[in-house]
Amino acid sequence: MSKPAVMRRMPQIAHVDVNCFYASAERAFNPALEGRPVIVLSNNDGCAVTRSPEAKALGIAMGEPWFKLAPRAKEWGLVALSSNYELYGDISARVMELLGRYSAWLEVYSIDEAFLGVKGTPDELLALGRDMKATVRRNVGVPVCVGIGPTKTISKLANKWAKNNPAFAGVCHWDSVPAADREGLMRRLSVIEIWGVATRLTKRLNVLGIHSILDLSRADPVMIRDRFSVVMMRTVLELQGTPCIPMEEERIGRDQLIFSRSFATPITTAAGIRQVMSVYGQQASARLAKHGLQAKVLTAFAGTSHFNPNDTSYPTVSVALPMPTADPVLLTRAAHALLPRIVEGIRYARAGIMVTDLRPTGNQAPLSLFENPHEERHIGTLLEDVTKKYGRGSIGLGHGGIRGGPDWTMKRDMLSPRYTTHWDELPLVKAA
Repeated sequence: MSKPAVMRRMPQIAHVDVNCFYASAERAFNPALEGRPVIVLSNNDGCAVTRSPEAKALGIAMGEPWFKLAPRAKEWGLVALSSNYELYGDISARVMELLGRYSAWLEVYSIDEAFLGVKGTPDELLALGRDMKATVRRNVGVPVCVGIGPTKTISKLANKWAKNNPAFAGVCHWDSVPAADREGLMRRLSVIEIWGVATRLTKRLNVLGIHSILDLSRADPVMIRDRFSVVMMRTVLELQGTPCIPMEEERIGRDQLIFSRSFATPITTAAGIRQVMSVYGQQASARLAKHGLQAKVLTAFAGTSHFNPNDTSYPTVSVALPMPTADPVLLTRAAHALLPRIVEGIRYARAGIMVTDLRPTGNQAPLSLFENPHEERHIGTLLEDVTKKYGRGSIGLGHGGIRGGPDWTMKRDMLSPRYTTHWDELPLVKAA
């Protein structure tokens, strides 16, 4: 008598995504929002960037301006909230910390999604996915969906299926689904639904007769590489079950950092822009120090609103720094080079800085004559550590030493409490 076949414990990739992340983070501390249409607004309470399922059912589109929705909000029972970035960042960190317990191979892809390397039989992987979903819901209070497959691309597709098909209860293991059902899904979905394929690329694929995900999965990878790119070829191979997109420990591979925001109240003076430049210069220093990077070029810019035809001014300046640096003093001084180009009385609606030509700290040791005392004392690291512990605005140098917040900071009139990061905003539980 032959022995029964042993199920192989295959390596797979799990993709975990928080459903309607911003709205779910708000609901975690305010149960009264459950079942109600909720939207979270962009910077300066501009437009809807997150919509709960109930808000989507009302026909509210992504990016819908709040001023258009506000007149009917009461009629709909619509709850609009300002973006609470401190709360969302902390909730994200808690979710990722929990997920990290399930695998030593974790890639935080964005604030609300992650990839994990997992291994097991189909039954074990389904159980693992359900356990991750239940644990995040129980310990953090936000709902997630889990997709598990042999590649990143397929795991994201499985997650999308889990989210939109109630039969999966939020967890889909691709290989556990009958092949005919998988093929049927891929036939129904347009290629634009696949990870990394946008509208322009979809049109080019359609010209070749590739309309569905199934069509793309059956395409010749070499032909796709020749017609499009190596990146697109990897997508095809991933759909065919060959892992081609490696896991990344941290997504630092950037060649620039940008700090920019529109103002709730326009700035009309060089002194006001000086404060903005000082704040952004120190934020850039802290971010560079955090990632062990230095910058060689800083670009500062400002601009009036496109809706203000009377005032038009878009000054910009690029400064080559004397050496690669993360020194907050040098970065701030470089940003201040924009000030002579600011026209007093003009209503500036936006300003920012961009640091480029980034390189790892220590790659180029300066001559002693050019050493920066602030960098030797790790001032940038100090700013990052204090800000991380006590919040933005708790420390600053010179004109960036804000107390009480300047009037140009982001407008957030419907901001919920920062429940998890500020003692005086902790949630209160009242016993019945």
